[in-house]
Amino acid sequence: MGSVQTNGTSYVLVNSGKEAQTRFAALSTIYDRGTVRHLEGLGVGSGWHCLEIGGGSGTIAKWLADRVGSTGHVLTTDLDTRFLERLKGANLEVCRHNIGTDPLPEAAFDLIHTRLVLMHVPERDAALAQMISSLRPGGWLLIEEYDSCSIPPDPALSSGEVLLQTHVAMLRLLEDGGVNRRYGRLLSGLLRESGLTSVGASAQLFMWQSGSPGVAMMRANFEQLREAMIEANYITPQQFDEDLARLNTPRFMMPSAILWSAWGRRP
Repeated sequence: MGSVQTNGTSYVLVNSGKEAQTRFAALSTIYDRGTVRHLEGLGVGSGWHCLEIGGGSGTIAKWLADRVGSTGHVLTTDLDTRFLERLKGANLEVCRHNIGTDPLPEAAFDLIHTRLVLMHVPERDAALAQMISSLRPGGWLLIEEYDSCSIPPDPALSSGEVLLQTHVAMLRLLEDGGVNRRYGRLLSGLLRESGLTSVGASAQLFMWQSGSPGVAMMRANFEQLREAMIEANYITPQQFDEDLARLNTPRFMMPSAILWSAWGRRP
């Protein structure tokens, strides 16, 4: 999940936060296997030219570089590239780039991938159109985004499920910054409407429990946004401390956001 900053609106979970490495490690553990499965299914191979937008910690960019080999090329971008710089190599280029406002080359890539970025970009419609224009004819687009609205925790179904007030406060803060919390659910329709062919989509959902990578990511996000949530009067310090303690209780569990993966091909 890379840093996004557009028209003065900042993605609040910035890479400069001390919690970023914990979040990236959790995201990689939870989602990289599924992302790689989709990339393999699209046929990514030797000689491909690939773009990853919002490269974050670079785990997928590294996989792509290994996959396309010496005859291929991978460009990975982020607004804050501090975790990507160490990955630079003969076939792996790192670039600071804002997908909301900066241009991309026309018809340059066999594959473009992004995960948990566009939902944060106010100019997401224009960004999507630009990404499609940057595909070569026959090139693939793979976008992975959250739908965090459809399946909230429901204590009536299971007494262990908890709707944390701190989680609600975090979602409000993200919406204040322009996040579309349903964006993942919209992807398949958007790709069809954009004229892509061979459009498909699938989704991942987890029940996060105490000690899981998902809860580790939640804790890191909560801690990074603590002051902002309290200053916005979305939560009190006492509520925050109580919710953080709940994450450690053996009975705690809650459904994750749904990660939708959608793909399509430029005719």
